[in-house]
Amino acid sequence: TPLYRLGLSEPDKGMYDALNKGAALAHGEIVGQINADDWYRPDGVAAMAQLYRQTGYDVAWGSLRMIGGKTWVKHAKIGLLWTTSGFCHPAMFSKREILQKYPYPLESTMDDFDFITAVHRDGRKILTVDKAIANFSFGQGGISTQKAFATVRQRVRLSCAIYKKYGMSRLYVLYRWCYEIVKYCFLRNSS
Repeated sequence: TPLYRLGLSEPDKGMYDALNKGAALAHGEIVGQINADDWYRPDGVAAMAQLYRQTGYDVAWGSLRMIGGKTWVKHAKIGLLWTTSGFCHPAMFSKREILQKYPYPLESTMDDFDFITAVHRDGRKILTVDKAIANFSFGQGGISTQKAFATVRQRVRLSCAIYKKYGMSRLYVLYRWCYEIVKYCFLRNSS
């Protein structure tokens, strides 16, 4: 149920604070949290509900159909190295109790990666499905699509701080710089 239907309208500390409030008010067994300018694919919610019935996941996400100057699919995956490259927050569904146990920490623009890393480090059941679950409005001004190199440095710093917070490999710094430079070049060339 959208918060406005519940009659809740109050100041918050940003997107992740609003998501925490929504999770606290949710009544369903699983909860999807999608951004205002993104939307679910016609069978996306049903696919994630079916996956939950089959597996009982704690958190799962599917692929994203990226819509901007070009359209492509960002494939959901969990690789050998725990990274953000296959993480698709707008296509993520979580058990309500997981969202309440691991609230977004309200520390940075990468609170979603902090959340999923905390869940991962606690050994919870995390799955992905390579099926487009949601559409993502790419290039609409979100932090993950900013083209300035200073923003690239900020994303590297924030993601590496999360990695350090959870005691994970320092090799991530090298990976993250490579990933962000490739993304930076792609975004500059897609304008």
